[in-house]
Amino acid sequence: MLFGQFGEDEVRLFAAELGSALGFLHDMGIIHRDIKMENILVSDQGHLRLSDFGLSHRLKRGGRAFTICGTIQYMAPEVLSGGPYNHASDWWSLGIMLFSLVTGEFPVPAEPDHSTMLKKVREFPYVLPNSFSSALILLLTELLCKNPVSRLRNLECFKMQAFFRGTSFDPHILQKTPVEFILELRTHPDWAAKARRGLSLDYFDNFDCDKILHSPTTPSELSPTLANMDLSRATEQTCKA
Repeated sequence: MLFGQFGEDEVRLFAAELGSALGFLHDMGIIHRDIKMENILVSDQGHLRLSDFGLSHRLKRGGRAFTICGTIQYMAPEVLSGGPYNHASDWWSLGIMLFSLVTGEFPVPAEPDHSTMLKKVREFPYVLPNSFSSALILLLTELLCKNPVSRLRNLECFKMQAFFRGTSFDPHILQKTPVEFILELRTHPDWAAKARRGLSLDYFDNFDCDKILHSPTTPSELSPTLANMDLSRATEQTCKA
């Protein structure tokens, strides 16, 4: 879990990059099924790469999955219940991640089994703190809709959210500017080498889905991911400046 939390400006960029990656995968018929901070590698410029396709699954048009898999805190209610589910479950997981990035905690703590977790998720109102902007509240409310049919579940609708007003989803523009906040945390000895793995916006043109589905990469504990970044240290450095 995060040691600290991100501001909305950083989360806006991260959300745009991850949403673009999900949209790309879903257009190719692939659901990731394990969207979580531990699987989001951070490049030396502060941009994100989606990794670990070990649970990914290719669905035919209109197809559904039934396997209960993933990381329990991020699993959509329809996954926890054993399906049927589709790509909409990935958007729920993204909503859980964004919530965690701005608060530093999960909306519902992990339970030891799927049935208990499902009960808690179904009962939780997902009332968001007043510290969020109204635009972020709306985005998370639509991503964390318990009914997958009504959930925000495609990239075009995602782009139209007020939270992204003024944000370009052009991959070349998104990747152009280094994320200064991340640069302050760039102390891992082989950060750049480990962060090259995974799906990032600059790989879309040459991304081989079949190859990565058959040889998924799992980040090691030392890989620079969103989950193991000490954000409190960056905050301390900012205060001293």
